[in-house]
Amino acid sequence: MTAVDRELLQQVVGIARAAGREILESYGSGDWAATTKADQSPLTVADLRAHRLIASRLAQLTPAVPLLSEEAAATPFAQRSQWPQYWLVDPLDGTREFLARNGQFTVNIALIRGHAPALGVVHVPLGDASYLGLSGGGAWRQQGEERAAPIRVAARSGTPVRVVGSRSHRGDSLTRFLERLGSHQLTAIGSALKFCLVAEGAADVYPRLGPTSEWDTAAAHAVLAAAGGSVRRLDGAPLQYNTRAELLNPSFVACGPRDHDWLALLA
Repeated sequence: MTAVDRELLQQVVGIARAAGREILESYGSGDWAATTKADQSPLTVADLRAHRLIASRLAQLTPAVPLLSEEAAATPFAQRSQWPQYWLVDPLDGTREFLARNGQFTVNIALIRGHAPALGVVHVPLGDASYLGLSGGGAWRQQGEERAAPIRVAARSGTPVRVVGSRSHRGDSLTRFLERLGSHQLTAIGSALKFCLVAEGAADVYPRLGPTSEWDTAAAHAVLAAAGGSVRRLDGAPLQYNTRAELLNPSFVACGPRDHDWLALLA
C-alpha cells in the first residue's frame, strides 16, 4: 500500500458516488424500463448512464490504465492478457434488484493488478454507503461524507452460522451445503452486498455455486480480502481475474471466519 493508492481509493469513492447519483436519478424518475442483453440479463438506462460517467472519470484519473466494464467487455483476451493492471467495473450490479425496487444494488469499481484485486469500492446508492478495500491497507465503510470507519471480518462464526446467498439464484448445490452445515441463518440479498456483509462481520460465509462474471465480484473481493477474509475456488485456489478468454467465474466460497472447513462442506 502506498499514499498514492490511498489517494486513488478516495478518488474512486467519489466516482462511484457520482455514478450512484446517476442511477438514483433514473430510479426516482421511473426511467427504469429494461431491454434484454444477449445473455438474457436486463439492461437499463441507469446501467448505461453509470457506465458512461465511470468510464469518462477513470479515463481522466488514470489515462494509461485500460477499462473493462460489463457494458464494454468486447476487448479480445489476446489484448487484455497483456495488461499489467486495469479497471474492472460493474456500473450497476443488481439490475434485477434495481427493477424490483428493493434498494439492493451497487456500483462496483476494482483495480486489478497481477490477476488479483488491488483496490475496490462497492457503493450502495440508496443510502449513500460505500465499502472500501485496499490490498495491504485495510477495509472501511463510509457513510456519505463522514469519516470512513475500519471494518473487519468476524473472528468466529455466529451461532447459528450466518450465511448470505443470492436473492435471484438458488440451486440444489446451495441446499446441500446448508444441510451439511447444520444450524444456520440464511439471508437472501442482492448484488455485491453479500461480500460486504461478510467483510464487516455481519455474516460468516457466502457460497456461490452458480455463474457470476468477473465484474460482479472484483470490487467486493478487494473489500473482503482487505478486511481479513478470502474468496476461494472449490479447489482451494484463490479466485483470480483475467486469466482466460471467458469472463465467467467458477464456483467459489467467500468467507470471513476460518473456524469451519467451508470447502469440505461444498465438496
